[in-house]
Amino acid sequence: MYKEYFPLLTNTETIYLDTAASAQKPDSVLKTMDNFYRTSYANVHRGQCAIAIQATTLYEQARQTVADFIGATPGEIVFTKGATESINLVAFGLEHLIKPNDEILVSIAEHHANFVPWQQLALRTGAIFKTFNVLPDGRFDLDDFERKLSLRTKIVAVSQLSNVLGIVNPIHEIVKMAHAKDIPVLVDGAQGVAHLPLSLKELDCDYYVFSGHKIYGPTGIGVLYAKPEALERLTPYQFGGDMIKTVTVEKTEFADIPARFEAGTPPFPEAIGLAAAINFVSKIGMDTIYGHESELTQYLMERLKEIKNLSILGDYPEKQGLVSFNIGDIHPADLAFVLAKDNICTRVGHHCAMPIHTFFGRQVSLRVSLGIYNDREDIDCFITSLHKALHLLGEE
Repeated sequence: MYKEYFPLLTNTETIYLDTAASAQKPDSVLKTMDNFYRTSYANVHRGQCAIAIQATTLYEQARQTVADFIGATPGEIVFTKGATESINLVAFGLEHLIKPNDEILVSIAEHHANFVPWQQLALRTGAIFKTFNVLPDGRFDLDDFERKLSLRTKIVAVSQLSNVLGIVNPIHEIVKMAHAKDIPVLVDGAQGVAHLPLSLKELDCDYYVFSGHKIYGPTGIGVLYAKPEALERLTPYQFGGDMIKTVTVEKTEFADIPARFEAGTPPFPEAIGLAAAINFVSKIGMDTIYGHESELTQYLMERLKEIKNLSILGDYPEKQGLVSFNIGDIHPADLAFVLAKDNICTRVGHHCAMPIHTFFGRQVSLRVSLGIYNDREDIDCFITSLHKALHLLGEE
């Protein structure tokens, strides 16, 4: 029902089941960015000509659009090039507060972007990098989390929605437990932001990050939200133009927040495209999107039950938007090859989350992930093609 908004899906025979990697772009986003480049392109801030003023206005309006969407204020929004940069910005920005034998706590199920930066921060500072486990069904082991949370913990970093397990994590409980010990929490919302209704006031995390391309916007744009006091803790980790008040030979005085974290020419056309994407999903309604994708995910799970010897990573039945699985000893790449011949896009590999694959005794998996443009027919075609692949491989 929503496929008509996406030119690539209406002009080709592609069945796109790889939204967790990157979402397709609606026509409104493409037209907004094309129109901006054609009619209003000029670098933002300080320019006095009409198009420079218009570009700056649109850029700062995009910041307001993001803030309104997640329940924040513009001063709490830092534009980055993606969720990965947002996490690194925080990890480097907190380094001056991390001492030897301090602890950093993340889940074993994190994407590498929310795993490696903290691991490297520990290596640079002498802190202890710790992980807490998931249960056999893929849900966070909150007892293990509570055991490993200590007064030495300086930051907790967890995903809102796992990009491998498809499980919505209990962020409210994590935040409540961490805040009881005055420990800040960073939430990786790269997957969650496009699929779940969101209110950061209710979530109450200290930092929240996401990427534009996962929420039907362009690549090259990301967001770091932080509470004002959390932003004040950070030191800039990139330096250059547009993030300073004064520079002399002796010293530099940085600009106010959030500008001090946006060194250099910002991704302003991409920010404008992100605002268009947010307007697109807001018009549909996040509750509507959540309901549509919840129904499709359950249908996908039901159809997968037809396949013999299929094992799901984290078999908790309440998944949202994606499922990762293996079938016996078949390499997922062999399955994906046949699917691709039928114009069905899926994802093979460790999905930038090797530790959770190791936890479940797997090196790789095949992932199917859904977006607002998918429907039951897409899933039926996928299942038919999967049976075809198994037959060609001699498994049916």
